[in-house]
Amino acid sequence: MKHQMKNIFNLLLFLLVTVCAVPAWGQQGISIIHGPYLQNVGPDEATIVWVTDKPSVGWIEMAPDDNSNFYAQERNKLFDTHIGIKRTSTIHVVKVDGLQSGTRYRYRVCAQEVLEHRGHQVIYGKITATDVYNKAPLSFVTLDSSKATVSFAMVNDIHGDNDRLEKMVGQCDLKQTDLFLFNGDMVSVVQDQEQLFGGFMDKAVELFASSIPAYYCRGNHETRGPMAPYFKDYFNPKEEELYYMFRQGPVCFVVLDCGEDKPDSDVEYYGITAYDEYRTRQAQWLEKALESDLYRNAPFKVIVCHMPPFGGWHGELDIARKFIPLLNEAKPDVYLTAHLHQYIRRGVGEEGVAFPLIVNSDKTLLKAQADQNRLDICIYDLDGKEIDHLVIEK
Repeated sequence: MKHQMKNIFNLLLFLLVTVCAVPAWGQQGISIIHGPYLQNVGPDEATIVWVTDKPSVGWIEMAPDDNSNFYAQERNKLFDTHIGIKRTSTIHVVKVDGLQSGTRYRYRVCAQEVLEHRGHQVIYGKITATDVYNKAPLSFVTLDSSKATVSFAMVNDIHGDNDRLEKMVGQCDLKQTDLFLFNGDMVSVVQDQEQLFGGFMDKAVELFASSIPAYYCRGNHETRGPMAPYFKDYFNPKEEELYYMFRQGPVCFVVLDCGEDKPDSDVEYYGITAYDEYRTRQAQWLEKALESDLYRNAPFKVIVCHMPPFGGWHGELDIARKFIPLLNEAKPDVYLTAHLHQYIRRGVGEEGVAFPLIVNSDKTLLKAQADQNRLDICIYDLDGKEIDHLVIEK
């Protein structure tokens, strides 16, 4: 009896030591806490971003939009890499290229926790992935410049109000919407990652952003806060700058980055900003962009910029000096802006601008559709009532 008791005691002691020896990270899983969402979708490429709660390696698995089950075969894995190394990070970014224009692709994102680097050895933990078993895989459609029509929506100056964002998106027929424009100030200050996602992006992912691309035009408020220097890690992460252009159907979109609205020397910025130089460099890019075939060959040209070229503040005046002369010569069809928290429409020739200009308010939704001959822009309030309608015909 005494011998049996000793054996039982030794067994219990062994089990206790074994359990205690397992590190806390070995007893837990890994989760995708934000995303995935689409960035910079083009005719032959797309960038997908997601965030995990633990450092991990990430990858996406792609499948054609055919009748096959996602599990019918091993799907091609595209890893989040840098200089030939799979990145260990909580932010995962994968750019997929070599795609066909106007084509739907299915995908899932995956991540495997990295527990430890032991010399050249890597110790891995558990894997997490978006669900392709209990529901249809996530999917997206690449852009197509030959598409006969385009339908898009624009929201701005949400300042972290998810209820307002949901009301606006709820007015859109998502099955018929090709893309969204986020025209700046979606949050008030980029304080930290959780504030950025909690302020609007988690809601956007819930509503559409995993399958319908959102093109972000940074506002002046996204330039503020401890996370501001890392904004590009989440939006436009694989592009060189935060200004860019793309075309869907008959419309070429030129997205400009306004920077801040006060002088760089203002006490509010604590000597950390250099937006005058940034806008000068951007104007040099813009001059070349407006000469490109992508811009010239599009039936309609739409400029997207958070701040208007009027209002009297330094940033607005700098935009008027550096961007507007180039745009007046290139003659876009409309300039879509925001920032002022009120709805304003200016006609050709007003405010020194040779094209129509719309200032969308913080409480209005802009919806537009275009074909080869007509660009139709409607503005709606939060109750879905139309408050303005602009038609541009060729």
